Amino acid sequence: MMRLNKFIAHYSTYSRREADQAILDGYVRIDGEIEKNPAVSVDERNANVTISGHKVTATDQFTVIVYNKPRGELVTKKDPQKRRTIYDTLSSNYKHFIPVGRLDFASEGLLLLTDASRVATALMTSKMERVYRIKIKGAVSDAMKVAMGEGLELEDASAGAHDHSPIESMSFAPFYAYQVQKDQGDYSILKVAIGEGQNRELRRFFAHFGAEIVDLKRLSFGGIELNNLPTGKVRFLERNEYTSLREFLDTLEKSEKMKQNDKKAKAKIAGKPLPKPTVEVKKVTKREFVKDKKVKPINEVFGTNKYKPKSDYQFKK
Repeated sequence: MMRLNKFIAHYSTYSRREADQAILDGYVRIDGEIEKNPAVSVDERNANVTISGHKVTATDQFTVIVYNKPRGELVTKKDPQKRRTIYDTLSSNYKHFIPVGRLDFASEGLLLLTDASRVATALMTSKMERVYRIKIKGAVSDAMKVAMGEGLELEDASAGAHDHSPIESMSFAPFYAYQVQKDQGDYSILKVAIGEGQNRELRRFFAHFGAEIVDLKRLSFGGIELNNLPTGKVRFLERNEYTSLREFLDTLEKSEKMKQNDKKAKAKIAGKPLPKPTVEVKKVTKREFVKDKKVKPINEVFGTNKYKPKSDYQFKK
């Protein structure tokens, strides 16, 4: 059994918030009857749920595409200022696809999109490795290197943010990896790997040290590489990428079920209400890139390193 709002978000392109609103507005029916309670339980395999007459079917099928986003496009459906969005470039076949995270207007590179809300949520909330190439004004200071290696806590993270951003403080986890590729005093080029996707995270991080990011390009997400995909073009995931992603999703689902069952058992014994479900993520230690070398990670959990960074990398110079 599954909550109605979760069922809709899990097996359609509706987000949880959109599912709640559709239910409350009377667009959702169960067995032909309007249902306005988002928390009502449904049998996910046998439920007859429709939204505005369109049936929501439980399925494990989904599609993920890779889009090489150019600068000057917003990752949103509509912009009040009438600026160009990714959906102005994408084929009409992908108008209902959900972006996995965002790249801001001035950033470019790999953007994943999917037709399954559950897949988008799993990827966005994961600690999968995101790799970027960035160009900053000025040199790379020792303070930057320390913060990249140890993390950073800022009460005022407004530098590097949009003018009207409501986010003030921000916590930056240690980078998974960084490599200074050029350091010429007036500008520097770095390759960095992080496991979060906070609002303008890298721009805020380097702005704290007085370094403006003038170029930012995402090269990979969870092991899915941009490679030679032309700017403004799309490709589907390859078979091995789909296999790795399905293994990740299956493992995540099994882990969540085990944790919930364990919490239910403990709550039943203690006679206490169930806590809000959470997903714990293993902390990942910093590693360094080894230029022009590929080193195989050890102790792989899923048989691939594409969708979950490990904490026990070993690299050789």
